[in-house]
Amino acid sequence: MKKSYYIGPAVVALALALGIFVGGKLNFNDSPERLFSTNSKKDKLNRLIDYIDYEYVDEVDTDSIVDVTVNNILDKLDPHSVYIPRSEMQRVSETMKGDFVGIGINFYTLRDTITVTRIIRGGPSERAGLEPGDKILMADKDTLYGRDLPDSEIVSRLKGEAGSRVALRIYRKTEGRTFDLNLTRDKVPLRSIDASFMLTPDMGYIRMNRFADSTFEEFGEALDALKDQGAKKLTLDLRDNPGGYLHIAERIADTFLPKDKLILFTRNKKGQTDSVFATSRGNFENRPVFVLINERSASASEIIAGALQDNDLGIIVGRRSFGKGLVQREMDLGDGSAVRLTVSRYYTPTGRSIQKDYQNGNQDYYERFTQRYHNGELMTADSIKVADSLKFTTPGGKVVYGGGGIIPDVFVPIGSNEEEAISALDSRGYFSRFVFEHLEEDRSRYSDYDAQRFLEEFRTDDILFDQLIQFLTAFNFNINFYDYEDSLKAYIKAGIAEQLFSPDLKARILVPEDDMLQRVLDLDKPKISQDADSAIIRD
Repeated sequence: MKKSYYIGPAVVALALALGIFVGGKLNFNDSPERLFSTNSKKDKLNRLIDYIDYEYVDEVDTDSIVDVTVNNILDKLDPHSVYIPRSEMQRVSETMKGDFVGIGINFYTLRDTITVTRIIRGGPSERAGLEPGDKILMADKDTLYGRDLPDSEIVSRLKGEAGSRVALRIYRKTEGRTFDLNLTRDKVPLRSIDASFMLTPDMGYIRMNRFADSTFEEFGEALDALKDQGAKKLTLDLRDNPGGYLHIAERIADTFLPKDKLILFTRNKKGQTDSVFATSRGNFENRPVFVLINERSASASEIIAGALQDNDLGIIVGRRSFGKGLVQREMDLGDGSAVRLTVSRYYTPTGRSIQKDYQNGNQDYYERFTQRYHNGELMTADSIKVADSLKFTTPGGKVVYGGGGIIPDVFVPIGSNEEEAISALDSRGYFSRFVFEHLEEDRSRYSDYDAQRFLEEFRTDDILFDQLIQFLTAFNFNINFYDYEDSLKAYIKAGIAEQLFSPDLKARILVPEDDMLQRVLDLDKPKISQDADSAIIRD
């Protein structure tokens, strides 16, 4: 069975340690009897735990001792072999399955009342007619408002077994009425595709946040829809994507590569090599593709970028990726917990390993990541230092490098501190919270807009901008707000678009604020050269 593990990326090293992996099929040559036979090393650990259980003077939670022991062992191996305790397994499994069982909403708690901010497409709430702005007062006769419940407890009240029912009491402010709604809990999709739309009349755009079980199907549906709208080119946005299942990355790479092109190969401790080649099933082969990566794009994201780059297809745009070239397998430990153990390395088609060195321990490993912020490589491509011994050449003659990540074909520096701060405010939900509170005042002011009209006609006014400044100032953010007025107004408009319409519309509105996408649009412009007689346009 193919399993893998994902937790969303963060700047902090610990989140990266847990979040970045590539997984594939488990294949041991040794029999279970040989692998797990008794030996002195295992006896020693078992006896120690038994002695503590039965002889130690005080009561001790030996389960916690075992957890610490497992983590200490894995810490001696590599940064990406990790232990998943039983308490985390359900959350981890849901994330990588691509769905969970619930009612299918996003919500905020405002003044002790749960308010729906978004209805998840394909979930029970959408089918039942729940709307953004609805307030959930009760669940199964249990009062939820006025109690200042933590989000985790609210979620536990709304989630449950598939097929089970929950009776909700709803207040709809826009209609001034309270009503009851009975929902049947069901699978709710956790989407891997954050946004999908036409970037230009002939170029589609897809942003992917992970490589889960459902990702290839979602990707195929999004790509087909874009092709129906005229897409002959594609921008695939893998920024901040920490990876996921190996076989999903292989299938997505196959979409772009002609039959028999090498996608990658893996090598285990015994030297056994397993190569993966493209098939004839790709439906976007030999078409222009731009792949966006940054310093938090890892593992499966790097497989896609490396496969295209080494086969002289597409253009990789952005900054050097994280540098994770190890493959993990999830192995059940028998008590509901599991370990993700590194079992092989993967290599790009030219033979590159892009894995960063980890011989000096995990702390040094993640300090190497944070050092990129200080050594200038996020500002200039010339600051990226790579040894000549890691130089490789593609079939088309392009020089590429191994070690420490995928170096893009076209470098785009990180924004200014203020620009990155504004982006962080968005990713951490501050704009979303501000917009939510704004909409709560009076959603009816937007009732005449549909998505297209909102995109074309809505302008963030100065009153709303000043309200945002007051909102952010209350959190002690120190930004030169008026120097970035246009950008902040765009984020306000994008936040309203997301909560009223869709994440796709939010992403479309923010295109002018995105330096990498602006670089793609510049690269896609026809190049004009002059000869003695005429102007020749070259794509």
